[in-house]
Amino acid sequence: MAIEQRSARGKVRRDPIGIGVALLNRLARSRAIDRLGLRKQTERVVFEATRTGFRTAGALTRSFTAASKLAKPSRLPAARGTGRFDLTPTEDQQMVVGVVTEFAAEVLRPGAPDADVAGTTDLKVLQQSSELGLSLIEVPEELGGIVSERSAMTGVLVAEAMAHGDMGQAVACLAPAAVSTAISLWGDETQQATYLPAFTGESVPAAALAIVEPRPLFDPFDLRTRATRQRTGHLLNGVKSLVPRGAEAEVFVIAAQLEDQGPALFLIESDHPGVTIEAEPSMGLRAASLSRVFLDDVPAVQLGSLEDYADCVRLARLGWCALSLGTAKAVLDYVTPYVNQRTAFGEPISHRQSVAFMVANIAIELEGMRLVTYRAGSRAEQGLPFAREVALARRLCTEKGMQIGTDGVQLLGGHGFVKEHPVERWYRDLRAVGVMEGAVLV
Repeated sequence: MAIEQRSARGKVRRDPIGIGVALLNRLARSRAIDRLGLRKQTERVVFEATRTGFRTAGALTRSFTAASKLAKPSRLPAARGTGRFDLTPTEDQQMVVGVVTEFAAEVLRPGAPDADVAGTTDLKVLQQSSELGLSLIEVPEELGGIVSERSAMTGVLVAEAMAHGDMGQAVACLAPAAVSTAISLWGDETQQATYLPAFTGESVPAAALAIVEPRPLFDPFDLRTRATRQRTGHLLNGVKSLVPRGAEAEVFVIAAQLEDQGPALFLIESDHPGVTIEAEPSMGLRAASLSRVFLDDVPAVQLGSLEDYADCVRLARLGWCALSLGTAKAVLDYVTPYVNQRTAFGEPISHRQSVAFMVANIAIELEGMRLVTYRAGSRAEQGLPFAREVALARRLCTEKGMQIGTDGVQLLGGHGFVKEHPVERWYRDLRAVGVMEGAVLV
């Protein structure tokens, strides 16, 4: 089957399985298939820093310059809808998810306990995830990506599959893709020509989308990080919290209040003297190496319009819903055989109605979470209004996701409280869904 075909205008575009084949080719070239030393944590210094806290200057970055000029920004067209309510993944999406699922099961899941203890994701795992092309899913083909139309639903499926392996490492691996997606969706021609080549090349930079601020009842539409307009751009001042891989990030997309106009997104490079990083040890998502980013008169350029910021928040929330689906499914897959094999009073504990009903409720709520999340992703992909659907998905995934985590611990009894079993880690990670903003983007 041909991977490429020409459109009516003569432009080359991929056929429905082109993206999957491209990712499979990347996997074949990847060192992920070697699977050597994936559990061994060599970054002891990072562990100590995460455990005790530190503050350091931003990472030294490569030189981001535009190798060529674009006449205008490249935008992906909306996906073509079928006119039917059908959330079945396409053949293309199934192939992509198959690759990512294998990576999550054979790389992320085995290394999850060590990554949680170390407070960081192994550098080999990060390299292997970048070789899969995760940062290319929303980048247009003409800019080095692998898609010819909007693929928010593919991003949802990928995030769900990654989180089934481990949510913390999934966030670490997907963080650069959030920045490449933001630049693809809202960057101008200069920003795309300057930054996207790095995300589509062999060495993908660490990068992060930072929205959260360290204060109670945080509202992403009421920001205290300020952007002051200058003749050549803007200056940012403020603090961002819960930023994945902040200490190593070379590029940040920062949410800030633009004077009296409203919240907007801004691009900064981390090697500016005004950028300092502090470790922020957390209850969950420890493998994501969460940090605080301090901004003191940091020069920045605006990314997109004020209207684009609202879409960014919604698409990030959709990403967190997808992550909750994968982790909740991991809980269900673990507790089901456990309650069937664990015996008490001479029979499996699943014979008790209270236990059986609790497992059934996990499955029921998970299906509801998946339905509303997929519906929101499908509408976003087609360019349809999706604010209502994202709000419903976030509410359901936040409340039911935490309940699933709690029930998973409860079903294991004393075993649910110890690290010998992974449900306590999933419980901690699922609680992040209602707290986090940004960090991932679909």
